[in-house]
Amino acid sequence: MKKVLVLYYSQSGQLKKVMDRIVMPLKHDDEIECDYRAIKPLHPYPYPWLFYNFFNVFPEAVYLDGCDVKPIKVQDEYDLIVLGYTSWFLSPSIPVTGFLQSDQAKRLFKDKPVVTVIACRDMWLVAQEKMKSLLKGLGARLLDNVVLTDQGKSLYTFVTTPRWLLTGKKDAFWFFPQAGISEEEIAAASRFGERLSSALGKDEEKHSASMLNHLGAVNVNGKLIASERIAHRSFLIWSKLIKKAGKPNSQGRNVVITIYAIFLLLLIVTLVPLNMLIRKLIYPFRKKAIDEAVINYELPSGR
Repeated sequence: MKKVLVLYYSQSGQLKKVMDRIVMPLKHDDEIECDYRAIKPLHPYPYPWLFYNFFNVFPEAVYLDGCDVKPIKVQDEYDLIVLGYTSWFLSPSIPVTGFLQSDQAKRLFKDKPVVTVIACRDMWLVAQEKMKSLLKGLGARLLDNVVLTDQGKSLYTFVTTPRWLLTGKKDAFWFFPQAGISEEEIAAASRFGERLSSALGKDEEKHSASMLNHLGAVNVNGKLIASERIAHRSFLIWSKLIKKAGKPNSQGRNVVITIYAIFLLLLIVTLVPLNMLIRKLIYPFRKKAIDEAVINYELPSGR
C-alpha cells in the first residue's frame, strides 16, 4: 500500500478544482492511501481581494516571508507528496511558503519525492525556482512539475486576472475572454493522477527520473522568459521600498503602494506593448539561447 500526501492552498477555488482532478485517480486506486489536505493560514486572506490588502502582501510574497499556518493532521511517513500552489507576485503564495518554513514541513518533506502543481496567469518560472530552493532546503526531491496557465493572450490577462482577483468576476466581457484556466484543461488534469497511480504501482517514485514525461505537463513560453526576469528585478526593488515604508496596512506603506500602482498601470499601458513588439523582433536572433533556456525551465516533466 502506497501512501500519498496531497497538499494545496487555493484562494479562489481554481487550484482546488485542478487538484481534485489529479487526486481522483489516486483515490480510486485500492493500492494507494491518499490524504488530501488544504493548507490554512492562521489568519485567512480575503477573496476577492481589496486593493490595498492585495498589494500589502507584495513585499512578503517576493521576499518569501511566510505566514503562520495551522498544523495539518497527517501521518508521519509518505511515499510521495503532491504540492499544489499558485503564484503571488512571481513567488509561491505566502501560505504555501509559510507551511514549507514550518517545523511540520521539515519532518514531512525530508528525503521525500515531491510533485509540484502550479495554477497561475502565465508567469511561474521565478516562482518555481524559489520553490525548488525551498524544497532543497527541506531535503526533498523534486521529481515532477505540472503547470496550468490562464486561457487568453498575455495582454488580455493584464485586465482579466486583476478583475477576477479584485471583484471575484471571471466571466468573459467585451472582447476579453473568461479569466482563469479553461474548464477543458482542468478536466484533462486527471491524466497526471492516472500516470502517478501507475508509476507508484511500479515504485517509480523511488528513482530520480520524472514520472510525468510526455504528458504536456510543462510548456514554457520562451518569449516571456526575459519579461519575467525583468519583472522580478523590478519587484525586488519596489517590494523593498514598500517594506521600508512601514508595516502591512500602515499609512506609509499604503502611500508607496499607491505610487507603485500608478507606476504599474503606466507600465502596462506603455512599455508592456512595446516590449512585446521588441520581443517578436529580436526573437529570431536569440532563438538558440531562448530555446536552451526553455529546455532548462521545463525540467522536470517537460517535453
